[in-house]
Amino acid sequence: MTLQAGVTVLVGTTKGAFLIKGGADRGDWAVTGPFCAGWPINHVVGDAKTGTLWAGGGGDWHGAGVWRSVDGGATWDLSKLTKGSMDEWAANDPDFAQMIGWTDTPLPFGAEFSQIWSLHAAHGKVFAGTKPANLLQSDDGGVNWSRVQGLSDHPSADSWNPGAAGLVLHSIATDPHNPAKMWIGISAAGVFATEDGGQTWERRNRLSNAESCSHHDHPAAPRDGETGHCVHNIVHAPGQTDLLYQQNHHGVWRSADGGRSWDDITAGLPSTFGFPIRVHPHDPQTIWTLPLNGDMAGRFPPDAAAAVWRSRDGGASWHALRDGLPQQSCYFTVLRQAMAGDARDVAGVYFGTNSGSVFASIDEGDTWDEIARHLPTVLAVEVVDRP
Repeated sequence: MTLQAGVTVLVGTTKGAFLIKGGADRGDWAVTGPFCAGWPINHVVGDAKTGTLWAGGGGDWHGAGVWRSVDGGATWDLSKLTKGSMDEWAANDPDFAQMIGWTDTPLPFGAEFSQIWSLHAAHGKVFAGTKPANLLQSDDGGVNWSRVQGLSDHPSADSWNPGAAGLVLHSIATDPHNPAKMWIGISAAGVFATEDGGQTWERRNRLSNAESCSHHDHPAAPRDGETGHCVHNIVHAPGQTDLLYQQNHHGVWRSADGGRSWDDITAGLPSTFGFPIRVHPHDPQTIWTLPLNGDMAGRFPPDAAAAVWRSRDGGASWHALRDGLPQQSCYFTVLRQAMAGDARDVAGVYFGTNSGSVFASIDEGDTWDEIARHLPTVLAVEVVDRP
């Protein structure tokens, strides 16, 4: 079995990974799963050229690890990276160890982190972000992993503070034309960039406009000349050298200089709070986000009516896209890694909810269909589109 031609939506949930296959016409969607032995899976990514899939996750019970499939999801192999409570139990209970097939195998990172939170494949490498925040790199397709020590040794590392989900490295973006350039997002430490392949890193949270530098009451809001360090998501605009967008705890922001400075483009949205952001694969001025009503107000769509908001002008103006989305009594949350897209000429956009639904639009958000429901809590959505 190999990954089929056409669009496959990769879904990470609290009870394993799922694949939603829609074929070349992006229709007749079919769900398969769960995979990865029911582990909590925070992120699933794939390589469209080879069809290889990677799923990262874990937690206090399992420890952290990356699952890998080279046959379209039919079988998965685990690279276990840290130990969890189950390893402690098994080490002291031979019957339990036999029941789960546990062996006393040394793990490369001991108990240094509890989860893989994000994955990114580019330039022949696979990268992983962890909780607590580290950046890992694999040069052999996800079998063996090493730490990107330059980030861990950043002078500011001792001051990084956890967000509500912990100190997580959740966003990894690379320049498709320059393997030495990479950006990462850490909640709640901000945006960091390297231009020398990870040897050194620069913290990039500065605001562009001095008038935005005043103090705000919310701890995640802009202050002292910087955006709030609780960045929720960053994306790099395909085909651009230094154009980035971010959704953070206090708004949506745009950088035209690789993150060295940021402009607030939240005006026109119904809320400053949200998690996911997506940029069009061919038009860097088209972006999508899904605002929620606020961090202390329930974290559901404003007025309990779901909408994806789209900008066609780089955030200068925004329009709500509601056709096919629930408009009454809608209290779901869409998490930071739970929106993705394909790269068709008329781009598809996909998102998953913590109530177990996945929605798809094959007309750039104009209309939406629910392509899966009753899944476990959706933690992440990505897309592989194979010719």
